[in-house]
Amino acid sequence: MFHNVRDADLRGRDHLCMVESELAVKRLLESAWDIHSLFLSPQKYDRLADDLKDIETDVFVADVSLMSEVTGFHIHRGVLAAVKRANTIGQYSLETIFQNKHTVSILLAEGITNIDNMGSLFRNAAAFGVDAVLLSGTCCDPLYRKSIRVSMGHVFSIPWLMFEDWRGVIGQLKETHGLQIIGLETGSNAVPLWEVGVSKKCGIIVGEEKTGLSSATLQLCDVIAEIPMSDWVPSINVSVASAVGLYDLVLRNRFDSR
Repeated sequence: MFHNVRDADLRGRDHLCMVESELAVKRLLESAWDIHSLFLSPQKYDRLADDLKDIETDVFVADVSLMSEVTGFHIHRGVLAAVKRANTIGQYSLETIFQNKHTVSILLAEGITNIDNMGSLFRNAAAFGVDAVLLSGTCCDPLYRKSIRVSMGHVFSIPWLMFEDWRGVIGQLKETHGLQIIGLETGSNAVPLWEVGVSKKCGIIVGEEKTGLSSATLQLCDVIAEIPMSDWVPSINVSVASAVGLYDLVLRNRFDSR
């Protein structure tokens, strides 16, 4: 199972993904995701003993050098887990995300293709307490090994869904669930973050730094919010921008509701 592990091959291995690092695996163990097996160094096995005592799955133990030889890449953290890819649409739905909630915040991402950025978005979402992450079908896979590691395992702790009909789902969020859609983007019609009146139910949409949000998505936004910056720095990385936007729009919303 762990021989010559590569992201491109994993879908063919019983539809799996691979998780590395102790913290990411600890979050995985706390989740409801179906773990296929674990591959640990003796030191990490001892450190995770309490977390593993109620887990019914195969656990393989080997020295880090042997782990690296088996997997085909350097295992410097001594922790790997093979996880069955869940059908997130089967796990979650828009209805369950909104069910019995008066205040809802959602991070939406369009066209995010950088694996590191994808992982950072999930870590930011967890840090600022969003209820779910929604992704367009043009985004990269959140379950790539590096993306999971960068997210600190939060791809397993936050509900998320990926949609091919991006315009359709945004329309449903607005019409059926009353979600205010805030596009995080620059432009002539954008207003500073602090001027946005945030609703109790809001969704913040981000896109890649280079391409930004598509014109079709911008047309569906209720308001375009920008992070004012120096003239000689027209944009910042989407992971940084999302952190600033979530801090202001989501936390301000929650503080004001107290």
